[in-house]
Amino acid sequence: MQTITENILNVTLLEPRQKHPTIFVRFDELTEGESLTIHNDHDPKPLYYQLLGERGNIFTWEYLEQGPESWKVKISKRMNSESEETLGQIVATDLRKAQIFKKYGLDFCCGGKKTVKQACAEKGLDVTKIEQELQQADKIPLSRPLPYGDWSLDFLSDYIVNTHHSYVNKNLPNIKAFAEKVMKVHGAQHPELVRINQLVQEIYAELTAHMAKEEKVLFPYIKELVAANKNTTPLDAPHFGSVQTPINMMEMEHELVGKNLEEIRILSSNYLLPQDACASYSLLYRLLDEFEEDLHLHIHLENNILFPKALQTEKEMNN
Repeated sequence: MQTITENILNVTLLEPRQKHPTIFVRFDELTEGESLTIHNDHDPKPLYYQLLGERGNIFTWEYLEQGPESWKVKISKRMNSESEETLGQIVATDLRKAQIFKKYGLDFCCGGKKTVKQACAEKGLDVTKIEQELQQADKIPLSRPLPYGDWSLDFLSDYIVNTHHSYVNKNLPNIKAFAEKVMKVHGAQHPELVRINQLVQEIYAELTAHMAKEEKVLFPYIKELVAANKNTTPLDAPHFGSVQTPINMMEMEHELVGKNLEEIRILSSNYLLPQDACASYSLLYRLLDEFEEDLHLHIHLENNILFPKALQTEKEMNN
């Protein structure tokens, strides 16, 4: 016999073979937006994956209590109109959650168009654990982060140039020089430095050309979009047709740079210094680590905030 109170199912009162079938029946009876809370004596994580496999991504999963003797999970059926947010959208809404994605190596900038479930599946990560940490992040008091999503597109474009492009222009030449220097001194003992130097040279060439295209072509057009939208004046069609064209190119180049940095992190074992590392070796790894941190935010601002809003502005003006 099962106990049902306010849509609660105590599965400890069911025979083992009845547990999952009963839960599925109860879940299927839910209407959009309704929830079912399960009480169990162990972690029902296998149920999560079975439900995902057999019903699809139509539910949310929230741990209310986690053992050691009692486990409670709230399962809610999504609204049909409610699409699951991507990594990029999650971070655009709440920058605190970027730290959780970084902790597990989930790319919210270059790979920001994937959902949490998709990203975790690709890396073989426990999605229930990461979703739980994301839910806990909601309870952390906000520390008044910069309101990137509230800024006008022309202001955000200037901010990216003055803050992040300036950072790249200042630091990347030093990283390039140190990568070559450290490779020459330590490359024989640490052959991974040869590949790291090659990747740094590629990043330097890619980003130098990339930022020039943004500053000379894409960002000026976005500013023209903003001005035309404010003044409700017609905008001359650009030679590239739609802003989607340069955005596609910029996102592709972001992905190339992101993959290079990811490979560097793997080759360096997360910037772990060897016993014989000199001061230049240590400085190179510190600069690379800081550079990657800045570039994640840099690309996030473009891929997940600036570009989608520019596309939306252009679409509204063309309607």
